[in-house]
Amino acid sequence: MKLKNIKCLLAVCLCASALLVGCGQKTDSKTADKSETSSESAQNQSDDIQEASRDVFAMDTYMTVTAYGENAEAAVDAAQAEIERLDALLSTGDADSEIAKLNADGSAELSEDAGYLTERALELYQETDGAFDIAIYPVMEAWGFPTQNFQVPSQETLDQLLPLTDAGNISYDKETRKISFGVEGMKIDLGGIAKGYTSSRIMDIYKDNGITSGLVNLGGNVQALGTKTDGTKWKIAVQSPDDTEDYLGILSVQDKAVITSGGYERYFEQDGVTYHHIIDPKTGYPAESGLVSVTIVSTDGTLADGLSTSLFIMGEEKAADFWREHKDEFDAILMSDDGTLYVTEGLENDFSTERTVEIIR
Repeated sequence: MKLKNIKCLLAVCLCASALLVGCGQKTDSKTADKSETSSESAQNQSDDIQEASRDVFAMDTYMTVTAYGENAEAAVDAAQAEIERLDALLSTGDADSEIAKLNADGSAELSEDAGYLTERALELYQETDGAFDIAIYPVMEAWGFPTQNFQVPSQETLDQLLPLTDAGNISYDKETRKISFGVEGMKIDLGGIAKGYTSSRIMDIYKDNGITSGLVNLGGNVQALGTKTDGTKWKIAVQSPDDTEDYLGILSVQDKAVITSGGYERYFEQDGVTYHHIIDPKTGYPAESGLVSVTIVSTDGTLADGLSTSLFIMGEEKAADFWREHKDEFDAILMSDDGTLYVTEGLENDFSTERTVEIIR
């Protein structure tokens, strides 16, 4: 299946993004939309439009779901229930979850949600030439990112684990949703796309409840439904990797997901060296691609979630080439370690910044 057949969500951040594998030394406290916070939000909404908003802690991060409309409260109730359901289903840290049981047994018949995510993940694995790999979990454990018991694994340890971290060894039948691992000791983690999928499910819930304006911020994975109630686009601040109080620029979006990945999100330091959580499946070490931040903008949140990590691992040149092949599916903002900001041409009129920008065409 080509990328254009993949459907779902939206997200970006003002801080770090913790997935189901847990968070690192930095805490997750991203703000989705500086123009939509506190009293400013109320000023932007008509007095006769009902607003419901709720903070939820799940998937190891703080989340906020906001809806506007006659059924806003019911929509937010249903959104919270869905977040908690998917967290219990997909969390690698919960021994009773479906994914934890699969990792323990090596085979399973997956639920509809887990099956869909597995199918999408394996498609992304193929499309990104292995940059997106849900089988990376044993290496993530060796580095201590799921438990926050951080350590630098020995090369010998990584050499033993790398043969397990190849999603090409996963057998999956999308008709029966039966999955099995081809190598003993393999484990998967769907956290790299789970929050994107969760946001898309909330968008469906909002629509089912007649909501036409809403915002979801799942630890920085942001998805917007429609516009603000005054008809203007949502404004999403993109976190600067250099300063958690600063941002690279402002995106104006409607019915889009904005998702950012960066090494600043989860990391630890040992012997004066900083190690971040975005692991290159080919080496087992934190990716050194020359990029420090990648933001993906797409109508498909699940895709955006997976590509934010994948393009970070690829580096600017390969990421730009990948975008050119799939530019009808997403746009991107890339920041290199020398401070250069690259923006794909689809965002040229929707991204404002005081920084110098190079447009990728």
